[in-house]
This record gives sequence, C-alpha cells and structure tokens, in this order.
Amino acid sequence: MSKHRQTEQVRTAPGFIAALDQSGGSTPKALRLYGIEEDQYDSEEQMFDLIHEMRSRIARAPAFTGDKVIGAILFEMTMDRQIDGKPSATYLWEDRGVVPFLKVDKGLADERDGVQLMKPMPDLDALLARAVQAGIFGTKMRSVINAADPAGIKAVVAQQFEIGRQILAHGLVPIIEPEVTISIPDKAAAETLLRDALAAHLDALPEDCQVMLKLTLPETDNLYAPLIAHPRVLRVVALSGGYSRDEANARLARNTGMIASFSRALTEGLSAQQSDAEFNDTIAASIDSIHRASVQG
Repeated sequence: MSKHRQTEQVRTAPGFIAALDQSGGSTPKALRLYGIEEDQYDSEEQMFDLIHEMRSRIARAPAFTGDKVIGAILFEMTMDRQIDGKPSATYLWEDRGVVPFLKVDKGLADERDGVQLMKPMPDLDALLARAVQAGIFGTKMRSVINAADPAGIKAVVAQQFEIGRQILAHGLVPIIEPEVTISIPDKAAAETLLRDALAAHLDALPEDCQVMLKLTLPETDNLYAPLIAHPRVLRVVALSGGYSRDEANARLARNTGMIASFSRALTEGLSAQQSDAEFNDTIAASIDSIHRASVQG
C-alpha cells in the first residue's frame, strides 16, 4: 500500500522534491557553501561524514515534512546510512512523510555534439535491487545539454530512456534529467529540440509505464505543457540550474504544472555555524518560498 500512497503523493500533492544528492565531485562545493572549507577535513570519508550530517540536519528540521516536501533525492551513500538510527529512506517516509528517490548516474562523459551523456553504469542492476530493498520509490539520472545540436540532444534523450526502461523493469520510477545549461546563447532553441525529442520517446513507452522529467526552467513559459499533460508522465519537476532561489522561484511560478526539485537553491543560506534555531528558521523560510512557487506554477 505504501507504493500506491507514494505514487499518489508524487502525482498530486502540492509541494516540491528536495535534491539532497550531491555526489563526490560536487560535495566540496556544497560543504563550502555550508561554511565548511576543504582544510577542515582530511579524507574523502570525513567529507562524506560531514555532508551526511548536513543532510541529516535538513531532514530532521521541523519544516522538512511531506506537507510541503513531497519527495527527496538521495545520494547512494545517504541511502546506505542512517538518520536517527533508521535507514535514511525509511526515516524519510515513516518519520517525515517524504518519498525517497535515489541518484543512480555515475557522472558525465566528455562533451560530444554539444552534450554530455552519462558515463556507463555497469553495476546499475545491482544498485537498483539494493534500492528496492531499501524502500526507494524512484531514481534520478542527469545528462547535460550545452548547445542546440539536434544529434546531441537526440542522443541524450535516447540514452535517458534506454536506462529509464531498465529502471522501470525493477519497479522504480525514473526521473529523466536532461539539463540544459542556463548560460548557453541558444538555450531556447535547445529546449524546443528537447521537448520534441522527449515527446517522441514518451509516445513510444508502453501504456502501463510512467516516468518523471526533471528539466531546466525554460526561456518560454509553459514550453513543457505538452509533456506535463502526457499520460506517460507522472510529474515534471524543475531544477534550479544555477539560478538564485528568488530567480528560480519566479521562473517556476510562471510555468503551470511544474514543481521544484532544487538543490543549491534549497540550501542557500544554511550554515554549519548556525544554531539549531537559526538553521531551522532558515530552512523553513526556504521551504516556504519554494513550496509557494511550486503551488503557484
């Protein structure tokens, strides 16, 4: 029954999905923004201990509940660790009412045809089996689009859906994330090509399959409306992509039917040096503003 309840929450609940999935490459930056410099830890193990402490602090915050945060994307090491003595995914769902997702990609390949595909994932089936056992609802995987190159964008979307079908076979819901870089000069053209490529692959999915999409906030408001309405799409979420929280919220509120799945924009203003009261007040204000933009959109 929990899978059905989770599906309905993801499909219809007013709120957003928190992205707490910084991986090895992005963890030092995330810690630095949190007020922990690289000279404050001596090893990768210590680094991951510190980022887990940050994520746990966020998850325990009084405002971090399913009332406004309907889901959270976890890094693999977070899934494998505990929060307050419970496996992280179990804690999120049972104690906070937040649906757990898992980041499964292993980073980006070198750029070709204006895009970066995902690196090979030879151990994906084993990871997905572990995720099912851990109570994970769905997954997330990221590619990057740096130019409006038709061949490159088709390759990104084809890879995303190929791996998405592998994830669906394990009973998990894939979040397909072909991120369009916000600073490229042909961003609007790239987004139109992406929308059309995604629609073609969605049309080819079996009727009993649904995926989610995580997309850069578009230059043209409501560009992705046909994808939001597509019967094979459970929900469309937006990444902040480097926009400030205020800018991301403003853009999101103009796109009907999209909800947030922010990472850096969610944690903006948090600091390891804050008292628990200051930390909880800051994350509550962030959650309120992102929730408001998600509901307005």
